[in-house]
Amino acid sequence: MPRTSGPKEPLAPLDRVVKERLSLTWNAAREAIRTGKVFVGEPGAPVTDPRSHVRLSEKIELVASAPRPHVAHRAELERSAIVHVDNAVVVVNKPAGVTTVPFGDESPEQARHTLDALVREILARRFPGGRGRSPLGVVHRLDKDTSGVMLFARTLEAKKHLAQQFRVHSIGRRYVALVHGTFVGKRTLRSHLVEDRGDGLRGSARPGRREGQLAVTHVRAVTPLAGATLVSCELETGRTHQIRIHLAEAGYPIVGEAVYIRGYGGPRLDAPRTMLHAAELTFEHPVSGEELSFGVEPPEDFRRVMQRLASRTGA
Repeated sequence: MPRTSGPKEPLAPLDRVVKERLSLTWNAAREAIRTGKVFVGEPGAPVTDPRSHVRLSEKIELVASAPRPHVAHRAELERSAIVHVDNAVVVVNKPAGVTTVPFGDESPEQARHTLDALVREILARRFPGGRGRSPLGVVHRLDKDTSGVMLFARTLEAKKHLAQQFRVHSIGRRYVALVHGTFVGKRTLRSHLVEDRGDGLRGSARPGRREGQLAVTHVRAVTPLAGATLVSCELETGRTHQIRIHLAEAGYPIVGEAVYIRGYGGPRLDAPRTMLHAAELTFEHPVSGEELSFGVEPPEDFRRVMQRLASRTGA
């Protein structure tokens, strides 16, 4: 186990810290947080969940002029979301907190703030004349709370080509995650995933049963932390919630996990979201046939949680 440099610094709910430090009412404190006006840390980053926990020593700042979260997302997307674009594909650095595509039950206003809609807006400004507003082909998704590199097709032919690559698992995908516990070495996690593993959650079928879809995840330890480990996950298959399920069922639920942590008996570490980031994506270009590879670093919230856990080891 990692050595600690001293007693752990106490954590407190963000809404209580904001209320007490800034002399606000409960309602005012929570509203300021939800609307993206509260920045935590140095340099500051907005945290929009009033229930998240922060260290008592962290800098807390109220920025009244800060834009609402969806406006901030759009501004951030404008600056850094488009990693690569050509006539066939768009590679995007997805921020956490944005849904990839509408599910069908959103209001018209909510549907305007999904990732595909936001990317179309950006492309329309870059390529005036209508070409940028063409529908984007969805060939894979990232969970709302997952950040990182993902891919859209810009033509029907490209979508079919990329979808086939996903079907035969020839696309390379590497994620990084902060997981509870001490993960050592390398492991391949293999199971058949079903909609209901018996407790109402998606998960692995019972041993000996071949129902469901085969899921294979290769996991490698990267950095030991205080009560956690930074791991690298390479997907051999790409099933819904595959990494989250495999890590949780192996006894290493992702830090910030809210669903697949049932039954975990160890101390639960706080984080503003599920600490999972799509770090690298490799695929064959649907037109040129060239192998393309793109990588993006974890965002500020991921790095802040990692740095907090690293500081507790005395590293």
